[in-house]
Amino acid sequence: MPVWSWASRVFERQSGHLFPWVPVALGAGVGLWLQLPFEPGVASHGAAAAAVLVGAAMFRRAGGVGTRAVAAAVALVAAGFLLAGVRAHVVAAPVLGHRYHGAVEGRIVAIDRSWSDRVRLTLDEVRLDGIAPERTPARVRIALHGAGHSVLPVPGMRVKTTAYLAPPSPPVEPGGFDFRRDAWFRGIGAVGYTRVPVLRAAGGRNLPVSRLRHAIAQEIRAALPGATGGLAAAVAVGDRAGIERSVADRLRAANLSHLLAISGLHMGLLVGLAFGVVRFVLALVPSISLRLDTRRVAAGVALVIAAAYLVLSGANVATERAFIMAAIALIAIMLGRRALTLTAVAVAATAILALWPESLTSPGFQMSFAATVGLVACFEALRDRLLAVPRLLRPAVTLAVASVAAGLATAPIAAAHFNQIPRFGLLANLAAVPAMGTLVMPGAFLAAVLAPLGGEDVGLWLMGLGIRWILWVAEFVAALPRPTVPVPMPPPQVLPLVAVGGLILVLWQGRARVAGAVLLAIALGLWVRVERPPVLISADGRLAGVLGAEGRVISARRGNGFAAEGWLRHDGDGAGQAEAAARPGAVPGRGT
Repeated sequence: MPVWSWASRVFERQSGHLFPWVPVALGAGVGLWLQLPFEPGVASHGAAAAAVLVGAAMFRRAGGVGTRAVAAAVALVAAGFLLAGVRAHVVAAPVLGHRYHGAVEGRIVAIDRSWSDRVRLTLDEVRLDGIAPERTPARVRIALHGAGHSVLPVPGMRVKTTAYLAPPSPPVEPGGFDFRRDAWFRGIGAVGYTRVPVLRAAGGRNLPVSRLRHAIAQEIRAALPGATGGLAAAVAVGDRAGIERSVADRLRAANLSHLLAISGLHMGLLVGLAFGVVRFVLALVPSISLRLDTRRVAAGVALVIAAAYLVLSGANVATERAFIMAAIALIAIMLGRRALTLTAVAVAATAILALWPESLTSPGFQMSFAATVGLVACFEALRDRLLAVPRLLRPAVTLAVASVAAGLATAPIAAAHFNQIPRFGLLANLAAVPAMGTLVMPGAFLAAVLAPLGGEDVGLWLMGLGIRWILWVAEFVAALPRPTVPVPMPPPQVLPLVAVGGLILVLWQGRARVAGAVLLAIALGLWVRVERPPVLISADGRLAGVLGAEGRVISARRGNGFAAEGWLRHDGDGAGQAEAAARPGAVPGRGT
């Protein structure tokens, strides 16, 4: 088998540098399953299981590193395919098959905001009039469009209302974000809205962690009103219900929206702060510091604090990745090993793909790991040069290097998912991120420590100072002329090419890594030459968009706004629906 022999020789030369490719191979199998236009059947999953067994057997019997690597790659790709299929069946739950208008009752498990900036409830233990329990969705999501609700929604509370529900919607266009698939993996079988008050119903079971998160968020928003409290609650416990869309849009325009998601930045700052404080306190007690290795004790305490932060934050993918990375680093300190390497990143990625393979296609997973790989690779390459920088200048230089490295690593992913490139993102991050490390996270830590004594206001005041500065930076940057550059949605091949090309540049050893730059150039060429669909029609057939000389012409000035905004954004068009409906070629009077 010439191909097998050639592949074995290639991998032989990468001996000692192959482990970081484990999640890449696993992700390739997951991606293959997710991109198929049909759901694989029993035969496909059986073949994947057989490939896993064959690859594992060959891995055990093979003598050379290259042969073992090829066998492992086959087994891992097949395992990724199998994991995605198993996960899809494990989370299977009924999906509403038709439109529904009637009574809805259920327990609140999550509170957030919808695309239309309305408070939104996710319910489980659902009851729908006239629908049998075995056909009732496990979860439904309802946006509160009415006013004057008689109860304040709290996680764990059982509520009832009258709502309009429908099955989760398909992508607004071919290749767009597939909310229907995302809802499947979340167990959400129906979405909709209500215009009448939500009432409290009898029953309901406590969700202690969710209730605690909600209570903390409410206290923070009460102490820090407005957008400041909304962002503070998002940073402290991952509760974004208090962040209005206008605020989120300004943060996105300034490339600061990553501060909303509890990720490596937040976890790293908290862990570093906890580690430093514990070591400092122990150093003040000679009887302890002279007998114990304070570094290991501090690492153990910081690990417990990181785990508590993971639970309180809601444990999304970015936070899980950050926790796994922090845990690996802290355990390495306790064992006397190096704390942060590409191997640690690979372990975190493998764990998340094994548990939640569907996260592969989410912006959070892609940007989180792209930023981490970029940062680790950059600092490993520049370690000696950074140590040569004068000590007083080192923090500023390190921040600038980290911002550039993370920004370059995540730029194509952010542009592909959000269809815009922030022009002043680097400057905004250089101005805002230091406040996160010097004011916001220390304030959050201080508030948590002093809360049992009733002194949390001191920490919240410190948080407020930093968050008001961050919001001012976002508002200033968003108000600049053309703060973002719109870009069209890339063809489906572009992001995989960018991922593989970037990984080859970072992970591959030897001159062959130039192939990564070639793949990146091919991806850029495909993106630049992308052709948008000339005609798009909404799923309900009530809205159409036709490309014209001045951009896409929308058939109605309002209605189906989610689809219209998605089409225009994917075109790289900064116009709104009303503006696009008034372009030459529009039908006068439609949608008014």
